[in-house]
This record gives sequence, structure tokens and C-alpha cells, in this order.
Amino acid sequence: MKTLIKYLKPFSLSIIIIIGLLFIQAQSELELPKYMSDIINKGVQQKGIERPIPLVIRESEFNKLIAFSDNSTKIKEYYKLINKDNLNEDDYLKYVEDYPLLSSESLYILNTDINNIGDEFDLLISKSISIIYGLKMGLNIDNIDKTMIEDKLKNIPESMLISGSINYITEEYEIIGINTADIQNNYVIITGLKMVFLTLFAALVSILVGYISARLASKLGRNLRSDLFRKVVSFSNVEFNRFGTSSLITRSTNDVSQIQNMLVMALRIVFYAPILGIGAFINVINTDISMGWLIGATLGVILIILFFAFLLAVPKFRVVQQLIDRLNLVMRESLIGMLVIRAFNNEKHEEARFNKVNQELTDINLFINKVMVLVMPLMMLVMNIVTLLIVWIGANQIDAGILQIGEMMAFIQYAMQIIMSFLMISMMMIILPRSFVSISRIDEVLITDPVIKDDENPKSLNDKIKGNLKFDNVSFKYKEALDYVLKDISFEAKKGEITAIIGGTGSGKSTIVNLINRFYDVSKGNILLNDVDIRDLTQHDLRSVIGYVPQKGVLFKGTILSNLKYGNEEASISEIEKTVKIAQAYDFINEKEQGFDEIIAEGGTNVSGGQKQRLAIARALLKKPQIYIFDDAFGALDFKTDKALRNALSKNISNSTVIIVAQRIGTIMNADQIIVLDEGKIVGIGKHANLMKTCKVYKEIALSQLTKGELDNE
Repeated sequence: MKTLIKYLKPFSLSIIIIIGLLFIQAQSELELPKYMSDIINKGVQQKGIERPIPLVIRESEFNKLIAFSDNSTKIKEYYKLINKDNLNEDDYLKYVEDYPLLSSESLYILNTDINNIGDEFDLLISKSISIIYGLKMGLNIDNIDKTMIEDKLKNIPESMLISGSINYITEEYEIIGINTADIQNNYVIITGLKMVFLTLFAALVSILVGYISARLASKLGRNLRSDLFRKVVSFSNVEFNRFGTSSLITRSTNDVSQIQNMLVMALRIVFYAPILGIGAFINVINTDISMGWLIGATLGVILIILFFAFLLAVPKFRVVQQLIDRLNLVMRESLIGMLVIRAFNNEKHEEARFNKVNQELTDINLFINKVMVLVMPLMMLVMNIVTLLIVWIGANQIDAGILQIGEMMAFIQYAMQIIMSFLMISMMMIILPRSFVSISRIDEVLITDPVIKDDENPKSLNDKIKGNLKFDNVSFKYKEALDYVLKDISFEAKKGEITAIIGGTGSGKSTIVNLINRFYDVSKGNILLNDVDIRDLTQHDLRSVIGYVPQKGVLFKGTILSNLKYGNEEASISEIEKTVKIAQAYDFINEKEQGFDEIIAEGGTNVSGGQKQRLAIARALLKKPQIYIFDDAFGALDFKTDKALRNALSKNISNSTVIIVAQRIGTIMNADQIIVLDEGKIVGIGKHANLMKTCKVYKEIALSQLTKGELDNE
């Protein structure tokens, strides 16, 4: 997680903006149940009348309010009398248009904005209205004194007092001539439009959050892939052997994609779900605390479901990523070795290998998905049971006058929002654990300290000496291996000379080449280049003076020209033509339809092995280094081309140090110095003629390849 936090730091502002937008989105969605409750309670039940305060009332009814009120002064403060006598003609006509009864009877109207009146006034006036409404309905309360009336009203729920007051006000409005249907319709339409606006606003905010999250995740993925690539490029063979190529590819692609997908979901859900859930829970408590226990019990059940799902699924996610590594390995090997597979008619065997890994991956994914899919119906079952319980409990409270229908509907919606927030978290359970595995796998690569690294205070190459390479009692063994691959290797390859290395399979020839390039570092002894230990040089400086041709010529997708310029971007066409002639590649390039612009397929599969090798040699020659290393680079060439190439090389790179690793005696017979290896040790150093007399191993290799007559002719 530290790695992820580190990479998220540059995007802190974007994350803060996202969280802020999620708060806005959640608040918008939390307002919707309130508006729905208002539509049911005030729009339908109260016919659009929001508060039990009459905006206008007849004088006779107002006097009754005063008579039965605990605070008549307070009521008088908010109302004023209007009639034909105390209004000018214009105001009178305007009021008559709104209140037709004014033409025959005096009215009292509210003299201030209803929103400026405190909520305590609602209960005050509701009590008076309830008494008046009771009288109107024929209830006998004439013989009850004021104290008894107040005691009786205390036992009536406030919601019922307000509901009765609304009915009274509605009837009063109809008597006065006000169209109550218009009031109701206007309230429902305005509140509905507010809900539509909030919904659209929440959708817009959600789209904006998604856009910012996607951009952030894409940039983070770009940075991760870039740093992973740079890290992998810095790895030596030790790290490559540790991780494996297929695993490194999976970590750089699939694992990064997992993190990107997780981040998009996390920013939109992991932050949003708690905000929505907590907000809904607070509103639930505020709506009716008597059912808070139900929500608490529901959360407990949900947490138990999520805990067991998490417990079953999480251990499988690391296995999934490991199986993807194996799947990539099998696929990569099959594609690379397709010709060999077909040659041995082993297609069925490879299919079986692939199907085995593929089936294992499928089975694990099916198990995980079964667990996660089971979570959804269980959560839906909990949701439906909770809905039924809320309706059942709420119905009893509505019947008792404690709760209104709209409040119960709002309570249900808030409960659903709480459960939905946990549903969203359960969805993240499918992504988060696997992403955490991917994060740890990427972190494992990023924190790996390469075994081979540059010295903190590197030295510079000695300009007075060019290309002298010296092995001084060099020994080497692989990490954690018991036996040394090379033992006490000492020789010097000088400028202007050809040093050849020959030996049986596994004698350590390629290991020497790897040590020169610092693909591995020596275990004992020193390798000196221009009298400077190569470990004291930067890897860039070391490799800048080496032209390396590996056993297998590696070409990149592009053109012949782009592959040649890989060794020297600044090379001119004339230099390139001269180089390919030395490498014996000029003729076959000219035979190509597009010449140097001929397309090279991925891996150089559309050119032969010998052509590929000659292009690799030309690429190294174009670099014009101090040291040339040919690691069995002539093995894919026919004898005629091999000889022509060696002759051309001896004429054109005579001022450089040349190291040739070869299996053929004919390739190295004319070398200035031949080093014979056997089981990691030097068993002979000298020229061909001398070694034929003094080195048994060399003589055996020579006689196994050429007859005595051919050797004498050479």
C-alpha cells in the first residue's frame, strides 16, 4: 500500500476534488427521500399546505382561535384584519380577487412571511385549531374546562394535531374561495421539479467524478508502467532469473490494469459508500429513532455475510495472479517454439499443457465468482426483509399517529441507501483483494535492488589506453550455488588483437562474455578495462565501448534500416552501406524489394537465421566501439560467408580489441590468442599451432571437426 500511496501523492488535489464532489453527490441523493416524504405528507395528505398556519382566516374563526389559545397575544402579533373599510380601492380589489369572501366578510391575513415564524408556533396554533375543529365536528367539549382540554390535547400525537389543523385550514380556504386544488398541484409540481433537478445534478457530478477518476487512474497506470519498465531494464540476469520474463510481463500489464480498475472503482465507490451510508444512517436516526435498532441489526447481518465472503475469496486472488503468470509462460513458450512443436507433432501435448493451466485458472475464478455472486442475493434478501419489517412496524406507528406515511417511505429509502452502500462495498470486495495482490507484486519489483549497480563515485575510462581488457584471477558462481562456474580465469585481450575462446558445452564461454558486459558481476578477482575495474565504471560507460553480438541475433520490429541504426542513430547511409558490406549483408538487402526499408517482423521471423546474424553483426560494427564481442555469432553462417566475413573484419577493425567465442575451429584458427576452457578452467592459451601440440582438449575439438589434412592446409 505504501507504493500506491506514493504514486497517488502527485494526484492529491484530484482526490480531494473527487471526495468533495462525492459529498455533493451523496447530499443530493440524501435529499431525495425528504422531498418524496414531503410530496406524500404535504402534497397529498396535506393538499399542498406545508404548515398548520392559515395564511388567511375569517374574522369569526380568528376570534375562536384567540379564545382557545394559550397565547392569544402571539397569534394577534402575526395577523392583521382586512375589510373594505381599512383598504384602499386597489388593494381591496386585489384581495377580493384572491379571497372572494372578502366582499361580504372581514378576514384576517398573515402579516409576515410564513418562513419567518418559528416551528413552536405550529403546535400553539394547532391546539387552538383542534379545539375549534372538534367543536365543528360536533364534539361536546363545552363542559370541559381549559385545563382538561390541555390535558386531553397532550395525549394526542403532534402529527394528528397538525393533520387535523390542515383539514380545518383546507375547509376554511374553500369557504373563503381559494382553489385548494391549485395549491396542491403547484406544491407537487415544484417539489417534483426539485427532485428532477437534484437527480440530474447528482448524475452530472457522478459523470464528473468518473471522468476525473478515469484520468487519474490512467496517469497512475502510465507512471507505474514507466517505472516498472525502467526498473526491469536496470535488472541483471540475476533478477530476471528470480522473477521470470513471463511474470515481469504480467506484472507490467495485467497487474497494472488491475490497479487501474480498482482505483477507478475505489474513488467512485469506496469513498462514496461510507459517505452515503453514514449520511443515510444519520437521517434514519433523525426520522424515527424507535426503528434505529432495526438498522443496527441489519448492518450486523451484512457485516457477517461480507466477512465470510472475504475470508473465502481473498486467499484465492494471489493464486489467480500466479496462474496468469503460468498461463503467459505456456503461451509465450508455445508461440516462440511453434516450429519445433509442429516439427515433433506435439500440438496435442501443448494444448494439454495450456488447457491444464487454463482450467486451473477457470476453476479458481469460478470459485471466487460463486462466492461473490452469492453475496448479492443474500444482500437482496436482507434488503427485502428489512423493507417488510419497516412497513410492518411503520404501519403500527402510523395507526397510532406516531408516524406519517411519507416519513415511513423516507425511512425505507434511507434504509435502502444504507444497504446499497454495503452492496457497493461488497462489489469492491471482488476487485480490492486481487488489486492488493497486484500492488504487492508490483511493489516486489519496484523495491528490488539490482545486484549489479553503479558505484556512487564512478571512475572514468583511461583515455590513454584503448580497449585493453584483462581478467585477473576471476572466479564466478551463481547466487546460492555451491560450485564455481569459472575458476581462476586470467588472460589479457589487447587492442589490435583477436582473442578467441573455445571449449565444450558448459565450459563457461558465454559466462565470460556475460561478465565482460556486467550481466553478472565476478565473485572473485577483477576484470580491468583500460586498467580500470569495470565495477568502478557506470554500466552506461562500460557498454558504450563494447559492440556485442549475442549467439542469437535479436532484431526488433521495424525496418532493416531502423535495426541497423539501433547501434548508431547518427550513422550516414554511406557508413551503413560500408558496414553491411563488411558484414556480408549487402547482397541480400539489395535483393529485398524495398532494400533498407524492408519491414522486419516481430523477432525477425521473416529473415533467415544467417541473415539475422549478419544484420546483428552489422549493427555492432556500426557502433564503432573499442571492443567487439562475438558470442558464437558465426554459428548460423555457412563456411563461405564465415570466411569472407572474418577476412573483412580483420581488415576493417584491426585497431579494436576483438573477442570471439566460437564452436568452430575454422573460425578461430587465425586468432592472435586462443583461450581453451574446460569445466570452467583455462586449460590452454596460445596460437593454433602451439595448442595443437600442447593442449589435449583443443586438439580433440580440432580433430572432431576437421581432418588432419584440412588442419594442415589451414
